[in-house]
Amino acid sequence: MSEKQRSEMEEDARSFLEKFVEEFPAPLEEGNPMPVSPLSQRVSLEELPGESLELGLRLLAARGAPPGLCALLCHAALGQLLKSDLSPFHCPQAEAAQEEEEEEEENTPLLRSEPVQRLFLNLLMDVASAWHREPPGPPPPAAGPPHCSVHAIRNTRRKMEDRHLALGHFNQLFGLQDGVERAYYGVFDGHGGVDAAVYCATHLHVALSKQDALQSDPSEAFKAAFTHTDRMFRAKAKRERLRSGSTGVAVLIQGQELTVAWLGDSQALLVRRGQVVTLMSPHKPEREDEKQRIEDLGGCVTFMGCWRVNGTYAVSRAIGDFDQKPYVSSDADCGSVQLRGGEDYVLLACDGFFDAVSPSEVPGLVQDALRQTLDPEGGGGGAAADHWDGGVGQGVAERLVGHAKTAGSSDNITVMLVFLGPPQQLLTPLPAPEAGPAPQESFF
Repeated sequence: MSEKQRSEMEEDARSFLEKFVEEFPAPLEEGNPMPVSPLSQRVSLEELPGESLELGLRLLAARGAPPGLCALLCHAALGQLLKSDLSPFHCPQAEAAQEEEEEEEENTPLLRSEPVQRLFLNLLMDVASAWHREPPGPPPPAAGPPHCSVHAIRNTRRKMEDRHLALGHFNQLFGLQDGVERAYYGVFDGHGGVDAAVYCATHLHVALSKQDALQSDPSEAFKAAFTHTDRMFRAKAKRERLRSGSTGVAVLIQGQELTVAWLGDSQALLVRRGQVVTLMSPHKPEREDEKQRIEDLGGCVTFMGCWRVNGTYAVSRAIGDFDQKPYVSSDADCGSVQLRGGEDYVLLACDGFFDAVSPSEVPGLVQDALRQTLDPEGGGGGAAADHWDGGVGQGVAERLVGHAKTAGSSDNITVMLVFLGPPQQLLTPLPAPEAGPAPQESFF
């Protein structure tokens, strides 16, 4: 990071803190509306970090806070919250007893979410006020997170059940200081309701951050995090009588290693020098090994408009869907690949995109979208290429989503592009395709 970039970051942080302190000069008092609403009415101690961080990031992002500052503020406020006496926020004894009777596996007390999150937001505002008066030391030098372009639409479906999370400042959010830069990205495609997808987007990255194997074996860390998130959601689903499920694909960029983990048919692919690198094979009931696994457990895979597990779900692995466990498995598959410096980007998307777009089409579509957003007049990049921002970046994923819709997708569509180098470098012409199917690499 150059001195100019560091100076600009510090000025952006000072400017934001000044405006934030002006907007919230006094604590949020009980009885007054909160600026953002908590996700839940009741929250377990285990769920508190994820829900608090989600609330804080949502509040700060809505006010244009620099992403790195968002992460640092939320981490500091959560640390203070977890050191606080939370006993005043426990659910009333009668309600707690009823919850314990309904949920045998959940022995920890439940907290009333609104008052405990009000405390968290007040702590967040206290930290912001303190940093405004006396800024903390400068952040350590860092290359900065990758540029990310995201777009999501409900499309023709009645409800939007996709959720996503782009977390370029993973270390700052969780206070990790081991010298390894990390960024996390996830796309979650809910079915039967949005609850499971929201839960994954709120808690999976938190569970991942707590895994001892995070640095030494990120694949094992991801597998454990998916299993833990499914166990946590089981308790909530039983407590609140929820029946939804969610597929998911998540990527962790850790130093020069990219790890992908997935459940179900959401997908991620890597593009290196214009060529697709296959990172994964989606879990579908008709996939031979998945069909065999389900049948070995005593289930069946039947065709009812599409292939379904026991005549119900069209996915064979997911968070939730507890009425069909273990046939619908929560065991994630994972894989890692070393980044060699020639990688263009990694794309994550739900099946609403890949049902209408083949992986081999992606490089051409991305380059066309980049050309339209970064080089709209064909001038070799120009000012737009030198001033990447959220508006320009948004256009790339938005055009891919639009193409999938035009190509016939009627499902919810979410597309996330994580650029692993300067996007404007991708405007050079792609190599001419050879006859036959487009070549694809794979690390399988």
